[in-house]
Amino acid sequence: MAPPLPGGPPPVPKAKDDEEETSQSKVEKEVQVITLKPPIVVKEFALSIGLKPFRLISELMELGIFSSMNQVIEEEIAAKLAERHGFLLEVKHRGEDKPPPPKKKVEKIDKAKLQEPRPPVVCILGHVDHGKTTLLDYIRKSNVVGGEFGGITQHIGAYQIAHDEKKMTFLDTPGHAAFSKMRERGAFITDIAILVVAADDGFMPQSDEALKFAEDSGDPIIVAINKIDTQGANVDRVKTQMQERQIAPEDWGGKTICVEISALTGENVEEVLEMINLQAEIMELKAYPKGPASGAIIESQMEVGRGTTATVIVQQGLLKLGDAILCGPHFAKVRTMLDENGNKLDQAPPSTPVRIDGWSGTPDSGATFEVVKNEKLAKRDAAEADVQRRRGQVEVKEEETKPATLDTLFAAIEQTKKKVFKVVVKCDVHGSVEAVLGMLKGIESSKVDLEVISGEVGAISKNDVDLASTTNATIIGFNVKPGSGVPAMAKHAGVTIMRFKIIYEMIDQVREAMADLLEPELVENKLGTAEVRQIFPISRGMAAGCLVTSGHIKRDAWARLLRKGEVLAESRVSMLKRFKDDVTEVRTGYECGIQLDNFNAYTEGDTIECYEKEKKRASL
Repeated sequence: MAPPLPGGPPPVPKAKDDEEETSQSKVEKEVQVITLKPPIVVKEFALSIGLKPFRLISELMELGIFSSMNQVIEEEIAAKLAERHGFLLEVKHRGEDKPPPPKKKVEKIDKAKLQEPRPPVVCILGHVDHGKTTLLDYIRKSNVVGGEFGGITQHIGAYQIAHDEKKMTFLDTPGHAAFSKMRERGAFITDIAILVVAADDGFMPQSDEALKFAEDSGDPIIVAINKIDTQGANVDRVKTQMQERQIAPEDWGGKTICVEISALTGENVEEVLEMINLQAEIMELKAYPKGPASGAIIESQMEVGRGTTATVIVQQGLLKLGDAILCGPHFAKVRTMLDENGNKLDQAPPSTPVRIDGWSGTPDSGATFEVVKNEKLAKRDAAEADVQRRRGQVEVKEEETKPATLDTLFAAIEQTKKKVFKVVVKCDVHGSVEAVLGMLKGIESSKVDLEVISGEVGAISKNDVDLASTTNATIIGFNVKPGSGVPAMAKHAGVTIMRFKIIYEMIDQVREAMADLLEPELVENKLGTAEVRQIFPISRGMAAGCLVTSGHIKRDAWARLLRKGEVLAESRVSMLKRFKDDVTEVRTGYECGIQLDNFNAYTEGDTIECYEKEKKRASL
């Protein structure tokens, strides 16, 4: 056997399959893997694959997807875009690091089959002072009106009653136009809308506004014609107005339930409740009464000694003590649940309104809540929602920032010259904050800008005084009192505190305060005219012999000399004589001698107009 050749055996050529495998492994090494957690936001995803956000947005547009930097894109779309740019996207969902628990056979629950009848949620709408709260007061047999200011209900309240052993929930919504947002939310949460119209007034602007809310929400409408026992009541006129609005009453051949009532005496109020029960039966209102609860926030507020509380209404599931509930960036653990009478409840089925305390913040009225697994998860999800909200606000500010141009520079200079009335708003409940801010922003003026520094729930505190002092703002309190030592601190700091209980009074006084920032306007009041008949010399120049043709001429008043309609001089009347005597005033039909300051070139036929300049308060 021949010995092996020096240097070893000759190299064996690689097979074709081996070459392909090697090249494939090289490609795999070149592909970078990026790991992201959902949700995948456009801006963050663009940065992770090395693109500018606007470039990624244009690529999404090519795929037929229109989005902004803050929007979330689907995982499949993100994977395709990542692959296009040489990346492999791995989406890491929560809990994927842990080994999955052994699967158990879970029987699917058909919630639709297990739904049970629930009480109707009724909303009382109508114009201010048409008797909405009086009607609810009679239904609840308790004094609600006595606690209101100026006859106006300030907040949404939720109450549950029983009629013929059937429960029904009422939302008492405000009637003033300022609270239209709260009233609109009330209408969209409810199943049946009761539109209260006074028999002596008929349909008013807010009646039409409330009708529009109810129609937009799709709620069946029951019209309660109130005050039928008052002088000037005209039920037929109201029914005619209903027919004009395409909601003709049943007894006139229409489909709208209409009941003639007197909320004050309780006449026919029982019939209204019967109509609600009848309508609820027709609608077959149902909800799933088990499992985690979800629903809507009716109202939230800061209460002394209790912190942040919120009135919620359960729409699905069963809310129990110990549940952790999440509402956007706010959360709470249900430690106590109170009904409208202050009684403690252990659980709340669908259509039940309850008050819950211990919230991390004041949730928005009308926002939805849901029960989550535990308080830790609720806290984490609320923090994530808060971060997203803040990030969105920053992005909006960045997008609004435009490069400076000559026009924007002049506009900015002009803006700095304008007067600005700054306010710090404090209210008792979240709904009032929204309503007050909405009304303040509705004050239009080309002379004075209104700037809201902050709008929060709670009593007026020393921090508010510090903020107002720093920003030169006025504190506006609605249904709140200043804390201990706050008035003295505000007086020392020169901060004005304006407190109100009725919103239209607040708007009037704010407008007056804004007008006070303006310089008073000079208004010209015409006193009289005189015609020059003769010119004669005096020791101090020339004087005009005149005949007063209208009004009166007054010494030391302002005057202008006109010749053929053209103003030649404008100054004060320095001399006024009757014959040789100095006088202070000469009336119509009398002759006099007039001399104006620094003017001597009088001509026969000239007209002298005499007037006063009066300072008048500027208007917005």
